Amino acid sequence: MLTDPFQRLNLDREVLTVSQLNGRARMLLEDVFAQVWVEGELSNLARPASGHVYFTLKDGNAQVRCALFRQNAQRVRQALRDGLAVRVRGKVSLFEGRGDYQLILDNVEPAGDGALRLAFEALKEKLAAEGLFATERKRALPAHPRRIGIVSSPTGAVIRDIISVFRRRAPHVELSLIPTAVQGREATGQIVRALALADAQGFDALILARGGGSLEDLWCFNEEAVARAIAGCRTSLVSAVGHETDVSIADFVADVRAPTPSAAAELLAPHAGDLEQRLEVLRRRLLHCTRERLRRDGLRLDGLARRLRHPGERLQQQAQRIDDLEQRLLRALDRQLCAGHERLARLETRLAAQHPGRSLNLLRQRLATLDARLPRAMQTNLRQQRQRLQSLGQTLNIVSPLATLGRGYSILLDERGHAIRRAEQTQPGQRLEARLGDGRLHVRVEDNHTDPITLPLL
Repeated sequence: MLTDPFQRLNLDREVLTVSQLNGRARMLLEDVFAQVWVEGELSNLARPASGHVYFTLKDGNAQVRCALFRQNAQRVRQALRDGLAVRVRGKVSLFEGRGDYQLILDNVEPAGDGALRLAFEALKEKLAAEGLFATERKRALPAHPRRIGIVSSPTGAVIRDIISVFRRRAPHVELSLIPTAVQGREATGQIVRALALADAQGFDALILARGGGSLEDLWCFNEEAVARAIAGCRTSLVSAVGHETDVSIADFVADVRAPTPSAAAELLAPHAGDLEQRLEVLRRRLLHCTRERLRRDGLRLDGLARRLRHPGERLQQQAQRIDDLEQRLLRALDRQLCAGHERLARLETRLAAQHPGRSLNLLRQRLATLDARLPRAMQTNLRQQRQRLQSLGQTLNIVSPLATLGRGYSILLDERGHAIRRAEQTQPGQRLEARLGDGRLHVRVEDNHTDPITLPLL
């Protein structure tokens, strides 16, 4: 993965057009995501007359557009339809015309792991954990090999393609075929023996090659015995099993993986013209990178030179800052002192208001006022009480029995002082006391008539 993609694309200062932006975004996506596996559900499947296949791959939360071009679409065995769950392999790219993010696919297979796929993944994890795929254990291919051993089937187009490439590009290289079966039950053991025999012959490099096929056809190259035989070889080995889209365990263990057998031959037999062309490309790239590095370093140097300041200037700035801080400190102290003086004045005012002498003077004035008001209040109260007493006495005289006696009536009392209200309360010969309006009389009952007596009105 790129550590600094923006530096790679020169995006630090350059102003881009939309086309340039989309082009560089496509380059960045294809560089970072050169090959990914994605699983999802097909939708919006389209098959135009060109033979290309376009669809949308989605899951429950997102979707992405996919393009399967004709040459890759012809190798897909599964009939594609909307709603089909698939696992796809390809690179992340960008359709520059619309700026749409998409996947350019090279393989589509039904989702869900079969027995072979599960076994493939299990063996891959096991060997990876043991370090058989580690980059540090892989050997570099020789730059100019003289003798090359080819472990492959003696029949078929693979060996003819390899020989044709070497005749055209490097006819001086000596080729030796170590024949073996490359499919079927016996293929695993034969490949292991052929690799051991080839490794003992002192070849400069080995090629393990087979043509394309299904996962079942290529399964002997996914066996653990073959993988460990490849790992045990002391000779540099190129794995060229299947087509470009086919991946086997042998590819991971080998020192180099070639997409096709012809590509493996080209790796070990570089053409002189290709070498010269590559050297020229590398020279131009080196010259361009050197100039670009010098330009960036020059810009950086200019920037640092502008940022670099004389120590005297920095000291002046620091002195100016110290003066500014001193002025701010003095102003802050003045404000604090003013605030303290104002607070002290308020406290003195409050203290003067709460002085005991002031309180005593106020209390003395109030006592003198109350002392002057007390006699007047007592006289007024006595006068009001006297008037009330006279009024109550007059009212009492009006309802008093003594007033009734003064009009000629009397009250008869028995020996115990109880008032006689009815004649039956007396007996003949009983002595009573008659209370008059003025004085008393002692009388004796001669007779107690109980009949009602009508008194004349006076």
